[in-house]
Amino acid sequence: MSVLVFIENVQGKFKKSTFEVISFAAAIAQKQNLPLVALSIGNVSDDELAKAGKYGAGKVLKASGAQLDSMNVQPYATVIAQAAKAENAKIVVMSASFSGKGIAPRVAIKLDAGLADNVIDLPKMDGGFIVKKGAFSGKAFAFVDITSDVKVISMIPNSYKVVESAASPAISTFDAQLSPRDLVVTIKDVKRSTDKVSLPDAELVVSAGRGMKGPENWGMIEELANVLGAATACSKPVSDAGWRPHSEHVGQTGIAISPNLYIAIGISGAIQHLAGVSSSKVIVVVNKDPEAPFFKAADYGIVGDAFEVVPKLIEAAKAFKAGQN
Repeated sequence: MSVLVFIENVQGKFKKSTFEVISFAAAIAQKQNLPLVALSIGNVSDDELAKAGKYGAGKVLKASGAQLDSMNVQPYATVIAQAAKAENAKIVVMSASFSGKGIAPRVAIKLDAGLADNVIDLPKMDGGFIVKKGAFSGKAFAFVDITSDVKVISMIPNSYKVVESAASPAISTFDAQLSPRDLVVTIKDVKRSTDKVSLPDAELVVSAGRGMKGPENWGMIEELANVLGAATACSKPVSDAGWRPHSEHVGQTGIAISPNLYIAIGISGAIQHLAGVSSSKVIVVVNKDPEAPFFKAADYGIVGDAFEVVPKLIEAAKAFKAGQN
């Protein structure tokens, strides 16, 4: 038996969220006294694959080929399920990324497995397999006991620490058997915003709302984000108005995130917005309305005009960085 972890790559490279999920799976494998097998799909070099061992994987499987070059949930789910069966994996772990949210349910069906998505902590495995996960769009937590023989869980990015190990993994090729049903949808083209920090993976996020009064004032938000090395986000009314792209919309109907720091500027804090950001480790709110609902959820709050506060934050951040150099 074993624990299998699916490790995503972006253009042949692993991101921090990949090392988080390997570390998470390695902790589960250690508690179960089982070997950890990592599965990579797509065109990834052996040098990159070897990094999986640094975080606890003793064996790495690589599945590649023209049909697997681009992320496609159906064939990827088939490959993961076949690898799980080949390795007799009783626990399959992956990231609850945008792609993982589509893959995990398909893998669970193929393995006749119980599924827990959006997991935020290690399972309690004394007398059961109980996982803590986000529920009701992040407004609550649920504790789920998975009783099936095979279990599939997906972990929210930024919810577990990266833990280094000293393993030297054996890397081998895994030949999956795809059927025509796996390939009814094909990926023709992929366009990535390579100059921006990915929202789901971001540790720091600077977000703004209607308090910015218009798209022409977004320069200060982007400058603050650049100084901090953060991703930019926005509220739903802002994306609906066309001030910012919908890819930046965080909330119940947008992207759910869990950064270490979330700075909300000029956002009132409606429950629909909070649902997508409530998993943030620290929330800082800047709003000139002292009665804004967001202050009730904030760890730190600044009552003030964004057009006065944000330039001072930028100046302070620049001064702090200059002092470090």
